[in-house]
Amino acid sequence: MSTQLRMVELANGRVSDADAVDRVMQAAFDPRYGEAWTRAQCVGILTMPGVWLTLAKAEGEVVGFALVRAIIDEAELLLIAVDPAHRRRGVAGALMRSLLAECRGRGVKRIHLEVRANNAALALYTGAGFTKAGERRDYYRAKSGEAFDAHTYARDL
Repeated sequence: MSTQLRMVELANGRVSDADAVDRVMQAAFDPRYGEAWTRAQCVGILTMPGVWLTLAKAEGEVVGFALVRAIIDEAELLLIAVDPAHRRRGVAGALMRSLLAECRGRGVKRIHLEVRANNAALALYTGAGFTKAGERRDYYRAKSGEAFDAHTYARDL
């Protein structure tokens, strides 16, 4: 039996998808790091110009998403998440390819992101051509008080 999803459907998300996004985010982000956004934060940013949400659906269920903001010719990947039950099946890769294509279509020349230094998503980012651009020492604080560096990555399009 294959672990690949037979079909991942990508769709534009809206504010009305906030509950599904929140469900995926709460499942995907380890609560000890406190990195998940609140539902209100997601709704608030989705109403801003230049922000878009891409949903990944499997059999009609939202299993992942990417949230991006573009200003003029630069963009920032704000959030990308995949429900743990659907990881290692190509969902994150499909979201990444989609958001990069959307950025190109919007005239974006460079895309940025920020990530906790020990985050497993680094493999996704470097595999998609992002390179380290900088770091902020002790930027993130876990609920335990432990500090983690933030790394910034960028990719020219």
